Amino acid sequence: MNAIISASELVDELAGANPPVLLDVRWQLSTAKAAGAAPFDGRAEYAAGHLPGAVYVDLDRELASAPGASGRHPLPDVAEFGAAMRRAGVSPRRPVVVYDGGQGWAAARAWWLLRWTGHPDARVLDGGLTAWEGPLSTDVPTPAEGDFVPEPGAVGLLDADEAAALARSGVLFDARAGERYRGEVEPIDRVGGHIPGAVSAPTTANVAPDGRFLPAEELRARFKSLGATEDGAVGVYCGSGVSGAHEVLALAVAGIPAALYVGSWSEWSSDPERPVAVGPDPQ
Repeated sequence: MNAIISASELVDELAGANPPVLLDVRWQLSTAKAAGAAPFDGRAEYAAGHLPGAVYVDLDRELASAPGASGRHPLPDVAEFGAAMRRAGVSPRRPVVVYDGGQGWAAARAWWLLRWTGHPDARVLDGGLTAWEGPLSTDVPTPAEGDFVPEPGAVGLLDADEAAALARSGVLFDARAGERYRGEVEPIDRVGGHIPGAVSAPTTANVAPDGRFLPAEELRARFKSLGATEDGAVGVYCGSGVSGAHEVLALAVAGIPAALYVGSWSEWSSDPERPVAVGPDPQ
């Protein structure tokens, strides 16, 4: 099953007999802006213009639970996630296409949650809103209530101990920027560095300058050069389970199944008892 859809393909599907439900998940990792600038507001961006028929989904409130010991973006309560998806019109009988402003991280988080909870046909708009050449709308739709009931466990999920073990027995990718992996800088979490044994694989290297994913064969070659195979155990983590979902999506495009450690570095580094590696090597 395809994990992404192009803007032109989406146009065709929206005109078809069973058009996809559209979810707008615009979000940014940091709302810190230059002095005097307003923080990013995904809902305001949505109100200013979105794909016709799209429903806004709030990543911090509907795709994650409150920050805490389990990380900055822990898994949402499954029942609350299901209710949010039903409010958006999600049904197992209709495909779902998720998009964000173009980076793809937030859309990938929604895609991963839908796949993890058993939705049979969820995809990400490749390139996000910036790839869309059609009209935008300011109308806020009121979709009919969906009947999607989440059933967690359809794809791989790792906890901290499982991530640590996978870094030794298989391949665990760190999707953050290389300088955070190496421990040179850490702008958000308690300490810099990486999970011992993890391999640096920044998710930003999976896309072209326009934000679209590289061709599947190029992604496959990249991940194989870093030790991943279709048959081996592969996992991914990042800072808080958002950009890591984007790397899981890139791996899916490449045909390589991967599990996500949702707690990621924000959970791992919060416990001073857990080991931390620094430098360019997995260790």
